[in-house]
Amino acid sequence: MTRLLSITAVSLFALLTVGLTLTAEEDAPMQDGHMMITPDELQWGPVASMGDGAEISFIEGDISQSEPFTFRLRLEDGYQILPHVHPEYERVTVLSGTLHFAHGSAFDPEATRELPPGSVAIMPPGEPMFGYAEGEVVMQLHGTGPWGIDYLDPADDPRN
Repeated sequence: MTRLLSITAVSLFALLTVGLTLTAEEDAPMQDGHMMITPDELQWGPVASMGDGAEISFIEGDISQSEPFTFRLRLEDGYQILPHVHPEYERVTVLSGTLHFAHGSAFDPEATRELPPGSVAIMPPGEPMFGYAEGEVVMQLHGTGPWGIDYLDPADDPRN
């Protein structure tokens, strides 16, 4: 329970650091409760929990709450996603670029699987994972909060 509260607090901090102005949902054209947006309408900003080379665009939901969320991550070529876990399921769809991803607690590029555009990855809560970007990668993540990231090695966490 303490770990979940810690992750929730980190998630809230990350959300506030990025800023609520990045939420596409607020500015998205709405019609009868439906949201429809195009890629050029997304607002991108830094990701406190990932550091330089990664950007985030919130589409829907509040990651600090127990509710559905959707956001996109944009990673520069060569960006390394260091070993980490999440408190809830992570569901990823690769939209562009190639994501190399793997299950495991030590960063090992040779152990990753190549996920080209259209690929899907679903990882259970508490299971360690890592990867890297080949080319600029844009991926969409969705799930149910509260959401957060906990690096296996605290030295890998850019918030420290």
